[in-house]
Amino acid sequence: MAKKRRKRRPRVSGAATASAPKPPPKRAAAQPPRKPIDQERPPAPWGSFPLVELVVLFGLGLFIAGFFFVDGGRGTQLFATGLAIASLAGLELSIREHLAGYRSHSTLLAAAAAVAVMLGLYYLAELSPTFSLIVGAAVGMVCFLALARGFRNRAGRMVKVR
Repeated sequence: MAKKRRKRRPRVSGAATASAPKPPPKRAAAQPPRKPIDQERPPAPWGSFPLVELVVLFGLGLFIAGFFFVDGGRGTQLFATGLAIASLAGLELSIREHLAGYRSHSTLLAAAAAVAVMLGLYYLAELSPTFSLIVGAAVGMVCFLALARGFRNRAGRMVKVR
C-alpha cells in the first residue's frame, strides 16, 4: 500500500499565537437562530407499512385498466378514479412532509384546496364557472400565505435547500 503524503503547514511563531483570537462573526439581531434540518422523512402514523406506495399502485392499476382494457364510460370512470386515488396518496405524503417541517409544499397544498373549492362550488352549489374560479383563486392565495407562514414557523426558514 502506498503511503499518503501530507502537505506540511508552515510553522507559526510563538508571537503570532499569543495574539488575540478573532471574534466569531456577528449574527444579525433580527434573525432568530435556525433550527437543524432533519435529514429523514417524517414517519407515517401507521408505521413502516407501505400504505402510500400500495395506494399509488392500486390507483395506477385502475388508471391502466381504464385506459387500455375497459371500453366506454366504464373505462373513463376507472381512468379518472385511478388518477384521483394516486393523486390523493401523493397529496397525503405532501401534507405529512409539510406539517413536519421537512419540505415546503405550500403551493401544492394551496392549489389542492383551491381546486376542491372550485369543484364544490361548481358541481354542488351549481354556481357559474367564472365565480367558482375567482373564489377558488382567492382561497388558494389565502391558503398559500397561511401554509407558508406555518412552514416558516415550524422549520425556521421558508425553503429547505438540499
